[in-house]
Amino acid sequence: MKNTKLFTILSDIGLSDNESKVYLASLSLGATTILKIARASEMKRSTIYSVIESLKQKGLMKIEIKGLKSTFVAESPEKLEIILENRKNEFKNNLPEFLSLYNLKDTQSTIKYYEGFESLKNVYMESLKEIKPHEEYLVITNQEKWYNLDQKFSIDYIEKRAHLPIVTKLLFQDSPIAREHKKFERNFNETIKILPEKTHLQVDMVILPRKLIITQIIQPVSIMVIENQSVVQMQKTLFDIIWNTSS
Repeated sequence: MKNTKLFTILSDIGLSDNESKVYLASLSLGATTILKIARASEMKRSTIYSVIESLKQKGLMKIEIKGLKSTFVAESPEKLEIILENRKNEFKNNLPEFLSLYNLKDTQSTIKYYEGFESLKNVYMESLKEIKPHEEYLVITNQEKWYNLDQKFSIDYIEKRAHLPIVTKLLFQDSPIAREHKKFERNFNETIKILPEKTHLQVDMVILPRKLIITQIIQPVSIMVIENQSVVQMQKTLFDIIWNTSS
């Protein structure tokens, strides 16, 4: 009787081994009796009753009464999708509580290292999800090199960031692209300052309230993500010093 693949799927959804056996047996039998379910599932009849009751509570079994005879019927497998959706909604509803536990790790430090442009895109797009309204998004970069990594992604990223209610401050190495970008800073909800002429950068640094992203923007592209409040605070202080002395 046991279909290993389907049995595994039911287990992943959250059914117990006995529930999975009885449900699969009932699916193949149609409207049937306790005795036939017990034989097909290779379980004791005395166990079947409690398992069927559990499946009824999950909306996966029902009882049909015809005259004086009761038969047991498995609900359509489409009901499994409803169970999955309910579990997904339950997780979403409780996600803030999980995140509150995750965010308690202020005293811990982590350094993560990534390589390649796809990793870069994931890290930077994720940063837009993490920052909260009215927080600062600080950047020091060679905008020309950053932009030329992938112009389509750069534009998409800047436009997404522009729609967030955050404070974006950008320090750019001087270049034609940087000066052209500065002309449109208000359109993108940014404030831009140009670094001194002899500044040469090959990295992009993003300072967020809770992490630091340092990216090598020449090939091979690599990204370092540092989560350490002391390091983040030091970089923010240095950024503020440069910002206040730049034009």
